[in-house]
Amino acid sequence: MPMAAQDIVDAITEALPGAEVEMRDLAGDNDHWAAKVTAPQFAGKSRVQQHKMVYEALGGRMGGELHALQLTTQAPT
Repeated sequence: MPMAAQDIVDAITEALPGAEVEMRDLAGDNDHWAAKVTAPQFAGKSRVQQHKMVYEALGGRMGGELHALQLTTQAPT
């Protein structure tokens, strides 16, 4: 069963308090997502470190329950 957008948002915001997450369904199938994550925890971190933080927030769901996630991350401006 695919992972719902709200479940993705909840997992990210639980791990990264204060994060803002914008979700977009890329294929209309609730299984291929694009997420834009803006989080204060990203300040001073490289893009790779930021993405790693999001993947850690999602636990082992990537590649299983969460099939595809296009990720954009940034610190607040």
